Amino acid sequence: MNSSTFDDAGVYRLDSQRALVQTVDFFTPIVDDPFAYGQIAAANALSDVFAMGGRPITALNLMGFPQDLVSPNTIAKILRGGLEKTAEAGCAIIGGHSIRNPEPVYGLAVTGIVGLRNILSNANARAGDFLVLTKPLGTGIATTAIKRGMASPALEKKVIALMSRTNAVGAELAEKKIVRAATDITGFGLLGHLANMCRASKVSAELFPDRIPAISPEISELIERDCIPGGTRDNLKAAAKTSDLKSASLLERVLMSDAQTSGGLLLAVRESQLPNVQRILKKLKTPCASVIGRITRRKSRLICTTK
Repeated sequence: MNSSTFDDAGVYRLDSQRALVQTVDFFTPIVDDPFAYGQIAAANALSDVFAMGGRPITALNLMGFPQDLVSPNTIAKILRGGLEKTAEAGCAIIGGHSIRNPEPVYGLAVTGIVGLRNILSNANARAGDFLVLTKPLGTGIATTAIKRGMASPALEKKVIALMSRTNAVGAELAEKKIVRAATDITGFGLLGHLANMCRASKVSAELFPDRIPAISPEISELIERDCIPGGTRDNLKAAAKTSDLKSASLLERVLMSDAQTSGGLLLAVRESQLPNVQRILKKLKTPCASVIGRITRRKSRLICTTK
């Protein structure tokens, strides 16, 4: 993440036309299936490059495992999951590093490339832009439910498939120069990442909470049963300092704060380009293409909700 704009990855200029995009991400298992875990961790790491408008070209595996608890076969499945997902993105794994660790961790250090004119930053949103979301929310709640044995098999299957999808559409949109700003939604939730975009762009935003999609109706039921991860609770507390959420229900507030793993892209799109963006999202079969808000001039609060 860029320290000055809270962007998703670092950018290093190579010449008059190109730049490197570099990022690193890893985490402990959030699902039991080792192959799926490898896919999700890889998709999550690749996402930061796509969110900047770049295309990943190489990656390094980062691994930590308790030698006496995780078998070589399980490790191989995790690595195969990561390999499949990077290959899908046109990215080559060229090495890596492993250590002994009290609990398993896996992820990637990714290097991508981007044209200087195609870089997507979260600092370019402007008043009047529409906010478009490319994946529904709720992965934090769903994965917590999986760990607690509260999730249905259908929800577990759906959330794994969603987290395993890459955000390659970010590069496509950047190359067509039809998106003003972008970020991916991960650990800080929708509210946290949108607040960073607002800070970097010196603007504010209005959200339409009733238009923000959840993975499944089951997410609302899980929130009502208090299946809420600690990170989501922390995000909601932090949002109280920056956001006016009075018009949103408690369920909507929790959903907007939910800490995502391998979440979708949040795009700031000028009104004239909105049909083109939605057409491309539909063509590439993104999980959703929901208009969930708009950028406004800077106000006392970074974010407010409206019905």
